[in-house]
Amino acid sequence: MAPRSPQPHTSQGRGNVLEYEIVQEQAAALGRLGRALEAAQTGLAAFDATQQGSSVDNASRSSRKAARTELLEAAGYALRCFIVQREACGLRDQGTVIREYRVPAEVRNRMGLFPSGPSHPGR
Repeated sequence: MAPRSPQPHTSQGRGNVLEYEIVQEQAAALGRLGRALEAAQTGLAAFDATQQGSSVDNASRSSRKAARTELLEAAGYALRCFIVQREACGLRDQGTVIREYRVPAEVRNRMGLFPSGPSHPGR
């Protein structure tokens, strides 16, 4: 179910104009959050691609694991924000997002968790 797009000028006057502005902002926020989800997943995939087959010592392995965990948490957070915004717009089918954005299981599993690091956007 897509959000309806009211016409800005009708006989109902200002109330409809306000509703039109709200729907426009919902759509813009949905677009921003969708792009943020794509960027987070792209960053995680790029990191994974650079790590394929590389041999490193334990210290480097530990720092790479921490970096990957941070990217994974960011992708999970972006997914959660996107899902919440979709639900606010009346779009309740999470399966569509999972399929369309090809969200990996490990990102879905992080969706409900808050990132642990100080770089969390909401902290």
